[in-house]
Amino acid sequence: MPRQPQVEAFFDPATSTVSYVVYDRPGGHAAIVDPVLDYEPRAARIGHASAERLIGFVRQHGLTLDWILETHAHADHLSAAAHIQRQLGGRIAIGERIREVQATFGPLFGLGADFASDGRPFDHLFADGEAFRIGALEAQALSVPGHTPADLAYRIGDAVFVGDTLFMPDLGTARCDFPGGDAATLYRSIGRLLALPPETRLYLCHDYPPAGRAACWQTTVAEQRRTNVHVRDGIDEARFVALRQARDRGLELPALMLPAVQVNIRAGRLPPLEADGRRYLRIPLGAF
Repeated sequence: MPRQPQVEAFFDPATSTVSYVVYDRPGGHAAIVDPVLDYEPRAARIGHASAERLIGFVRQHGLTLDWILETHAHADHLSAAAHIQRQLGGRIAIGERIREVQATFGPLFGLGADFASDGRPFDHLFADGEAFRIGALEAQALSVPGHTPADLAYRIGDAVFVGDTLFMPDLGTARCDFPGGDAATLYRSIGRLLALPPETRLYLCHDYPPAGRAACWQTTVAEQRRTNVHVRDGIDEARFVALRQARDRGLELPALMLPAVQVNIRAGRLPPLEADGRRYLRIPLGAF
């Protein structure tokens, strides 16, 4: 029987993001999924406390970091992938359709001719269905577009890290109104995940708990099929699309979308230094 992953979750309350260390055994090999770089928008201040929690866990357990896995180019937090790579090594990876996201947002942020929309600076671009390993763990990248074109889920043993495709059942699913998003495509992507065995563990990238419920980030295929308010069994594609589009029309942009996306399409690397020795984020006025 294939080895099953050990999973340690780290919840960031500032962005409601969950990052994971996935490993085969203490002293073995690991991947980090969706790490958060702290960003204080009022002062445009970068911090590393969230990333250092992940780094500390990897070091404490004697793990070799093989991969830093991004499920997509996040709009709600900056990625700490580059910072973690400098500390621990590992390859930064994302889905191959990140090229489409780079091609959309590079010009929007005026990143110039020096910014290539060919997948750089990620170390690896996963194709749909591509198999890979984390030490003794067998893993597979699954394309699940709809929230963005480049979304991936990572199936590692009996666990799947689903990114933003699904939330806890009482919250439903990801929004689809970002450039390249599509509700019908998301419905089909979620269907692919919910066709997995009922006991499959699903690990989420976010939770925004309603009053009276603690934050949660682990569910199962069976639970999602039974109770998800958007895509439980019996909800067809047309009904989902109508619900999702109506809900998306009332949503504001994520608070950190403009700083986050321009960093995340660079694999978590900050903009290059300018002549005065500072780094500058670019905010396109009136673009949304």
